[in-house]
Amino acid sequence: MPVPYFYEPSLIIGVNQFTLSPETSKHCVQVFISLLKNAVRLEWLFEKATEMGIHQIVPIICERTIHERFKMDRMQNILQSAMIQSQQAWLPLLSEPIEFDAFIHKHKASVNLIAHCEPSEKKNIKEIIARDDVNLLIGPEGDFSSSEIATAISNNYTSIQLGPTRLRTETAGIFALSVLKIF
Repeated sequence: MPVPYFYEPSLIIGVNQFTLSPETSKHCVQVFISLLKNAVRLEWLFEKATEMGIHQIVPIICERTIHERFKMDRMQNILQSAMIQSQQAWLPLLSEPIEFDAFIHKHKASVNLIAHCEPSEKKNIKEIIARDDVNLLIGPEGDFSSSEIATAISNNYTSIQLGPTRLRTETAGIFALSVLKIF
């Protein structure tokens, strides 16, 4: 699992410089979220997740993902600006987009969660005890396909519900992060 980094500002001739040092907290929340058709909504989610202290953001490409192009430099700038604005001591890791099938076999945590809208047995997110590392999987507009949900469940992901209403992808991500985040 990649390790996020703290940024420690030091004042040198009136200019802030940043140095990297590894994060030591055991509680590590990572969000794996589908790219969105509307890049502005994804940018908003990245900004807010950074302000909340997320450890890693991995964009995923699902069967129903509709997107144009992922601009890594722009997204990285958004994360840096959000980190500075919120006086967050840390910049989350941002990965290049990865295909769902490649992702699901590669990334494991002690708690693996998938939020989806398919009717099935699900745990309420408020019942999740997330003390160590958590992978949170949020799908695209139109939700995950049935085969993606089955693949996630067969790879030890727990289906979760986020409440009685259907949320937009970016809203689902922020809501779930706010419930899981231990301050």
